[in-house]
Formats: sequence, structure tokens, C-alpha cells
Amino acid sequence: MGTRMSALIMGALPDLRFEPSPKRIRAVLGGDTWADTVAGMVVWEPRRIVPGYAIPEADLDAEPIPAGPASAEAEEHPVQVHAGGPPVLDPRTPFSVRTTQGEPLSLRRGSVVLDGAGFRPADPDLAGYVILDWSAFDQWFEEDDEVFAHPRDPFKRIDVRSSSRHVVISVDGVVLAETTRARLLFETHLPTRTYVPRSDVRLQLLEPSETRSWCAYKGHARYWSARIGGELHRNLAWSYEDPLSDGVEVKDHITFFDEKVDVTVDSTPVPRPVSPWS
Repeated sequence: MGTRMSALIMGALPDLRFEPSPKRIRAVLGGDTWADTVAGMVVWEPRRIVPGYAIPEADLDAEPIPAGPASAEAEEHPVQVHAGGPPVLDPRTPFSVRTTQGEPLSLRRGSVVLDGAGFRPADPDLAGYVILDWSAFDQWFEEDDEVFAHPRDPFKRIDVRSSSRHVVISVDGVVLAETTRARLLFETHLPTRTYVPRSDVRLQLLEPSETRSWCAYKGHARYWSARIGGELHRNLAWSYEDPLSDGVEVKDHITFFDEKVDVTVDSTPVPRPVSPWS
């Protein structure tokens, strides 16, 4: 019997997963380099879908010390990636939430202490490594390029393809976008996103939102809400104004949360997907 690869990967979500990285990795705070290694590991703690970096203790320019007690119980954010799939922890779940055995650590460098910024997993395959809290540092670098949001997953990829299919996007019967010039963005384990040229979007129905987010692959996103019949549908659409390499082909395009809008493709309704944004 054959094996569906996505099922194989998703089936490992309850496990502690790791993969050696061939990249030089650096963590910087206040202009000082706290970690610099060519022997890093990409690590997913159980139930996490976004990885972190584990650094050999010998490559830390800081002293790992036992962390003090947490000031409050950290909150989990369980979501479903697929309909019927197991609940996982999305990126809003803070670093302090532990799903595997190990020792929480603080990092001390001179007079500066980063409380709870490290974790030493109790796993023989990661002996001598400390997982670092991405948000504890100002900048991260892979080789000489700054990277954002979290480490890039080596088992994830993005493809963008042009499509002449007739796509209509609406809310409550009001059309927000209609195009035969879409660019479809296919991202591993996530719903396909339909990016529409701005000229094919009814921009008069959209209002700029203050919401911003970072994607490790596509870059900095800005959001729009839609006002339909006096009702404001918040953060319904987004775009990348100055994208990173994986988002270059969708620059000057706008996409919508298919989980929250009605979509037809060649006059056929598309079911709303189940995802962390449902």
C-alpha cells in the first residue's frame, strides 16, 4: 500500500522532530551576537507546526542558567490544520509552553539576562543543544541574510502559478474581486491562496487595517477589512507590498481568506477550507 507524504509528515506532529541545518545561523540582540553556529538544528516540539532553532551550547556567547518560575500560566492556541486533523499549536502559542521534557533556561551575558529564552530538551538526539526563543532576539541571520518570523521549514515550499480560470470572490452576495488573471500560491500544508491583481479588486469596498504580520517566506503583510452593508468584516484580505523572494510573483496582488469569503471558480462554488484561520 502506498504512503501519502502529507499524511506521513502530519502523522509525526505529536513527536519531537529535528533536522540538521547546513546554514550558518546567528542570533543578535542590541547589535551583539549571542549565538553563531554552523551546526544548528531545526526543531519542532510536539504539536508545534512552526519550528525553532536549537544551537550547540558551545556556540552560545551566553551562559545558560536555570530559569526562574514563570510569572503566569502560558496560554496554548490549539488549531486544526486540516478538517478532522489533530489539534496543533499555532505561532501565537508562546515559547514558554512546553510539550516535551527538558529544562527551561535563561541566558546570561554580562549584566543582561534573557529570562526563559532557552530550553534544553531531554532527548539524547539533541544532547548539548539549547532551543532559543526567536522573539527574545532583535535579528536572526541565515548566512548573511536576515530572516524573519521563524526558521524556514526545510520540508515546506511555495509555488506560484498563473491561472486564466474565472474566479469570483464575494461576501454576503457582494462581489469583492473577479478575475481571469489570478496567481495561485501553493504552500505546503496550507490552503491554496488566490492572488488577484489590484485592478480586478473592488478596492472601494476595502478599508486599510492596522493589522500587520510576518511570513518567513513571503515577508511583511498588510491587511484590509471589507465594509458590506454597514458591517465591517475585519482583516479579510492581505497583500505583500515589498515581498521576500518567495512572494515576488504576488507583489501588487491582493488575496482573501477563503475561510471567510465565498469563492467560485469557473462558476463552481469552492468549499471553505478548514485551517488555523477558519
